[in-house]
Amino acid sequence: MFESRDPSVNILAAYPRLLGDIGGTNARFGWQDSENAPITHVQVLPCAEHASLLVAAQSYLNHLGFGAPPCAAFGIANPVTGDQVAMTNHHWKFSVTALREGLGVSRLLMLNDFTALALALTLLPESHKQQVGGGMAAPNAAIGLIGPGTGLGVSGLFPVGYQNKWLPIAGEGGHVSLTATTAHEFAAIQQLQKRYGHVSAERVISGAGLVDLYHALCDLKDGQGREITTPAEVLERAQDLPSSTANEALDMFCGFLGSVAGDLALTLGARGGIYLGGGVLGHLRAYLPRSGFRAAFEDKGRFAAFLSRIPTWMIEAEQPALRGAAMGLGVRVSG
Repeated sequence: MFESRDPSVNILAAYPRLLGDIGGTNARFGWQDSENAPITHVQVLPCAEHASLLVAAQSYLNHLGFGAPPCAAFGIANPVTGDQVAMTNHHWKFSVTALREGLGVSRLLMLNDFTALALALTLLPESHKQQVGGGMAAPNAAIGLIGPGTGLGVSGLFPVGYQNKWLPIAGEGGHVSLTATTAHEFAAIQQLQKRYGHVSAERVISGAGLVDLYHALCDLKDGQGREITTPAEVLERAQDLPSSTANEALDMFCGFLGSVAGDLALTLGARGGIYLGGGVLGHLRAYLPRSGFRAAFEDKGRFAAFLSRIPTWMIEAEQPALRGAAMGLGVRVSG
């Protein structure tokens, strides 16, 4: 997390706010007029169509005819450890202070996108999440968050201990080393090692990772299938041909996601549950519950019973990270 303020302004107005959820593929923007007001005027802008984050944000404001607000908060798919930000999965790089000055806002908060999403978790109504498997959340216990999109986001919440206050985590858990639990998974990872060397969880559990995993499985067979180059094509092939390599890749993808989510639950002691977000899961709402996800989540030897009691949910809310970005203006972040 990094915040830039205009030193010439002594008292900063909190509203209205420009809010952003900046991924490697799309930049989502919204507007909040006042405290507890809904986030309105949500727009999704393709990152590839804009030269910079500043240009994208200005395009949003200009389209709506809005002037610069006093305050802005952006969650971004990248570590935020200081004023300089260079995105891992996109070419945008910038100074937070220069971005604030370019936008003309007095206060700009930049935080990791999954930290922002984590901040919104405790506000989700039951209707905005779908449980996968069993388990029941323990009160006042850590919560985990993981989600495949352009990359693999990982975060969580720790209870502070009073007034339902939570401390979010800012980390880069998507880049942990991916491990296999079967010989077939190991063979697929070996194929990916030939291309990348280190195979992180994100190398497989992401949009591009699904394609790479499909190609790795094709190479283990006859090498055919490289005409498929997008996640949408893999998903379409898997749906049309249940016995295809694409469907095999999708099931392995879900198994890897379950295994890494289980590791996260053990690492955090996340008895408050594990939430699943990210753009890829929006296409797997029907598939994930009948996949090997939950079995892989619980397949941790002596701690299988411990994990069986932890619930896992798919997030089904619209743009919750924008709400989390707004909340980030009033919290501390761990990590």
